[in-house]
Amino acid sequence: MANKKTIKVTQIASPIGRPKDQRATLIGLGLNKMHKVSELEDTPAIRGMIKKVQHLVKVEE
Repeated sequence: MANKKTIKVTQIASPIGRPKDQRATLIGLGLNKMHKVSELEDTPAIRGMIKKVQHLVKVEE
């Protein structure tokens, strides 16, 4: 359990003018301000959320 794989997600674009579901997805990822970084467990659910807002975030393995 100690070797859980994590990914670092950084918000690189503003959600202003984006659909509400994309804003909600960013909040779900723990992001709400430009350049904020969130370290998350690498799961299929998180990957799906990242794919939905891939144009607003940068991902580091």
